[in-house]
Amino acid sequence: MLIDAHNHPDYHGYTVEKIIRDMDEQGIDKTWLLTWDVPQSEYNVRSNQNTMPPGSESGIPLDRILAAGAAAPDRFVLGYAPHPKRPDSIERINSAVSLYDIRLAGEYKSRTMFDDPDSLRLLRRFGEVGLPVTIHLEYGTDSGRSNYPWRDWWYGGTIGALDRMLAACPETIIVAHGPGWWSHISNDDLFDKHMYPNAPVKSGGANPALLEKYPNLYADLSATSGYTALTRDPEFGRQYLIDHSDKLLFARDIYDNKLMDHLKTLDLPSDASDKIMYGNAEKLVGAANV
Repeated sequence: MLIDAHNHPDYHGYTVEKIIRDMDEQGIDKTWLLTWDVPQSEYNVRSNQNTMPPGSESGIPLDRILAAGAAAPDRFVLGYAPHPKRPDSIERINSAVSLYDIRLAGEYKSRTMFDDPDSLRLLRRFGEVGLPVTIHLEYGTDSGRSNYPWRDWWYGGTIGALDRMLAACPETIIVAHGPGWWSHISNDDLFDKHMYPNAPVKSGGANPALLEKYPNLYADLSATSGYTALTRDPEFGRQYLIDHSDKLLFARDIYDNKLMDHLKTLDLPSDASDKIMYGNAEKLVGAANV
């Protein structure tokens, strides 16, 4: 069994048909499909138009998730998260769960601090209805991208805001993701200076510390940020995977085999590998739903 715990439909040109073909080629049994609710005020025209559905001003909307689920219900687990500043965000998630059997919340990615009152209210609701939520943390570092219409592109705030949110929402399962989260695998000052720090890892990072501190915190290994964190210091990365195997999920956030190729070189113990590749995903949403 192999579960990709983070991906999106109509992303980087991948239709449902192309996603399924890619999953078959990579041996992936199930994929968690997530929305990204982006208001016009947070829409990065140059960057998002290269990756999102043409003309979309809402990132990856719920209707694309539902269409994918209808086309291949046995291959996808469906996720949705409204923007926390929508006045009807609670009602939207209630309806999504009752009408469409949404099993996940995410991707939770906005220019709102994680511990903002509106954010905490919605995150607590996710916990009340039994949805693990994939959150995106990103500092406003210079990534070479267009910064229109904002001066930078931060999401979620800081690792401190994540810490406070976790303490305030103990009943909500949080799956951490994003460059800001993964840069804190190391105890250095690069997290707000480089999108993907590549220096050797210094022990004592906030990322592993928070995984140890909070029973409700997990993390997915997706995207350039997860891959870079694991490969910037391969020996550390392998031990990190073993030490936190109860909390980590295989995930891609793109359609390639780079992460899998790296994991195959590590010769992880079978129990750790099984948890990362599918066991933890099954635990979070229930084996019957993955």
